[in-house]
Amino acid sequence: MGGDTSDIAVFLVVLALRFIIPLFIPRFPLPAILLALVLDAADQTIFQQFTNLNLDGYQNYDKALDIFYLTIAFLAVYRNWTNTSAINVARFLWYYRLIGVWLFEVFQERWILFIFPNTFEYFFIAYAAIRTQWDPRRLSHRAVIGLAAFIWIFIKLPQEWWIHIAQNDFTDFMKVDVFGTTPTTSWADAITNRPAVTIALNAAIVILIGVAVWLYRKAPPKDWSFRVDVDKPVPDLDLPEREQAPLWIAPPFAEKLLLVGLIAAIYVSVLDVDTTIVRIIIATALIIGASIAVSEFLSRRGIEWSSIGVEFIVLAAVNSALLGIYAALLGNDVNRSLVLFFGLLLTMVIVLYDRFLGMRAATATPTIS
Repeated sequence: MGGDTSDIAVFLVVLALRFIIPLFIPRFPLPAILLALVLDAADQTIFQQFTNLNLDGYQNYDKALDIFYLTIAFLAVYRNWTNTSAINVARFLWYYRLIGVWLFEVFQERWILFIFPNTFEYFFIAYAAIRTQWDPRRLSHRAVIGLAAFIWIFIKLPQEWWIHIAQNDFTDFMKVDVFGTTPTTSWADAITNRPAVTIALNAAIVILIGVAVWLYRKAPPKDWSFRVDVDKPVPDLDLPEREQAPLWIAPPFAEKLLLVGLIAAIYVSVLDVDTTIVRIIIATALIIGASIAVSEFLSRRGIEWSSIGVEFIVLAAVNSALLGIYAALLGNDVNRSLVLFFGLLLTMVIVLYDRFLGMRAATATPTIS
């Protein structure tokens, strides 16, 4: 990677933030996922601006960290969401996208990501935004489906086409096609090159803001004051009498194997680990089984995890060692730091799954918050 001490420090700080910020999504979903989204978009710009690092291999880690923060968001759905229609839709959107990402990594065809858009992320943000002032249980099944369809058709499909089919760069497009300059022209010179275009864009922004304010004022009465902490007590509300959609919970081990297996398959591809799908499945089953075995061993001796941090540290050590031994037995020449990184990400997913989805599956209650 190269670079001096300050370059490495900047890199480590950004990498740490990309791992730590998503951990706040379960409790502070809206600000945390927005911060994760912004940092994902800005990290390489930060590196280019403040370091002299060779970032040739960083893109693979970047993809893995994208999947990591979105997985945390998905698990937060089981922890926090109270509208079962929204939970069912979010589950479908998440696994649909996850399968699409895996297929893309296998076939390397960009149109796959257009067919399997990342609608889940914006649906999650929309739900979290609603929850800041309204109880999502007021949303009907039709409203939930309509919201997801609107995001899919009018936001994500155009965005995915722009990125993966047309492969356009937003900065170059704005400077060349909109302002009529060159990609290397400064923004100050670009926006003054075509004053009429600049005025029109500013007018469009004002109109959009006006429409947003109008819609906000037309919204139903607020259920509570603005809040982003989902653990804050919810007041007693006079909710409409509407039967909640049934929430189907898969057998915990089965869904965990599906979730962690898909993530593991994607990680193996993006992190350039040379192995087969069978070995991925075996490795996934091993670390899930080891995590269950450790927890069961302690439980039978009357020992409970004192905190989620302790659980993560213990299981991360066990799973990282297990992955290292498994790779050594297969005779694969795998980078140890890569194995550690791989083990840490998967372990965090398993720990949060056990805490959030495991609790909901055990109680079979659709209104856990």
